Amino acid sequence: MIFFVTIVAYIAVMLAVGVWKSRTTKTQEDFMVAGRTVSTWFLVGTLVCTWIGSGSLFGGAGLAFREGLGDLWMSAGAWVGIAIVYFLAHRVRRIAQYTVADILEKRYTALARVLGTLTVIVAYLAIAGYQFRGAGRLLNLVTKDLPGVPEISVETGRLLACLLVVVFTLLAGMVSIVSIDIFNGSLMVLGVLIGLPLALVAVGGWDQVAATVPATHFEVFGQHGPVWAFGVFFPTFFLLLGESSMYQKFFSAKDEGSARRAVLGMIVGVVVIETCLALLAVVGAGKYWNLPPFRNGGTLDVPQTETIILYLARHDLPVIAGCLLLGAGMAIIFSTANTFLMIPSTNLARDIYQRFLRPDATEAQVVFFQRVMIVVLGALAYLLATQFTTILQMAFTAYTMVGAGLTPALLAAFLWKRVTPAGGTASIAAGMSVTTAITVWQEPIGTWLRTSWGFKGDVTEYMIYPAVIASIACLVVVSLLTPPPPEEKWRPFMDQPKAA
Repeated sequence: MIFFVTIVAYIAVMLAVGVWKSRTTKTQEDFMVAGRTVSTWFLVGTLVCTWIGSGSLFGGAGLAFREGLGDLWMSAGAWVGIAIVYFLAHRVRRIAQYTVADILEKRYTALARVLGTLTVIVAYLAIAGYQFRGAGRLLNLVTKDLPGVPEISVETGRLLACLLVVVFTLLAGMVSIVSIDIFNGSLMVLGVLIGLPLALVAVGGWDQVAATVPATHFEVFGQHGPVWAFGVFFPTFFLLLGESSMYQKFFSAKDEGSARRAVLGMIVGVVVIETCLALLAVVGAGKYWNLPPFRNGGTLDVPQTETIILYLARHDLPVIAGCLLLGAGMAIIFSTANTFLMIPSTNLARDIYQRFLRPDATEAQVVFFQRVMIVVLGALAYLLATQFTTILQMAFTAYTMVGAGLTPALLAAFLWKRVTPAGGTASIAAGMSVTTAITVWQEPIGTWLRTSWGFKGDVTEYMIYPAVIASIACLVVVSLLTPPPPEEKWRPFMDQPKAA
């Protein structure tokens, strides 16, 4: 019963913060970018919570259960990306727009703005959708075989999570998200740091883990080699560099220095949490590698392996530590889901409604439209979540959509004076088109690769290669074939010389 009470208490706190903050959310700037008043520590909390989501808690954990510490290549892509973002954060804050699509139009074209908005919407609905899937699994796990509490099915839990996230995001937008994320971030760190050593003791120690799982679990590139390792490295690397929600939170910072300092805190938080999550999954594999419910007829049940961390919390940890880790799981899921509904709704309100449909709309009308879009997008994300087999598949598809569709053009905007409006626009179109094509036809592509080339693995774990190559090729070739942009196009995006 205490596990269920923990989850209910977390939801109550989250909604209470949303109601409280909704009283002071008055303007478009408040709702979209928290009034541009966010301090360093609150920004650290919300940046960590933006990145650590069900992709790490479920998708990454399942990968670590099956492949071992080679899973950290997926996490390392984000770590390297964050380090690069450190050198861009102050420039992004200086531009002081509302969305990444604002940047794309300012540097490129109105069409780039529209394509960027579509890319963000599709990718972020996938990310929000797999948060709902993760919450459904969590709610089912904590109510299963619990006396006095009706069992919540995975499907019902998914719907409940969708409704709760939509309500919370509606209340105060970015203000409420930033306010709760310092609590969420602290809960994540405590949950994994306390849970890891206790889980190791519960399964019989590291010798037991090493004796149970395959030796490849401890090899640098795992069982598949470097091509696979970089196939899971690059999606998170390119996603992090083009991550719209992170840039929008930079716009929320009170100044350039706060944005840059927050990136350093984010690096520490993300490295600690993701490493602990991977180790927790490997420790869990040390006990359950050959046991149900993770084995089905002698074969690993891939979707089930994605629940290993929550399964440990529910069945193997001491009660208080288990409650803390389950609470951290809820924080991971809900903090990410809130943000990834907020960002595409901001894109629609700012980049479509306000930019093209109602340029004369009042702030109240823009915020009202965005709230309507939050409801619509929440419903679409819920439906999208039913179209994939695993959370990891959804994660790689979304990561590649942003990483190939937005990142090359976005980085070029800040780093390459010669990039042209046509080049940036073509890059976005190529990245999103190739990603979409591979996602739609992944079954026949996978079948052809397996029968013709002996391919082993999931197509989504390698899709970043063709998508990002197409995006960068279009960026460079089209830019070199078109006239250089005037200085007023690129000057605001470059480091400004300091005054004498």
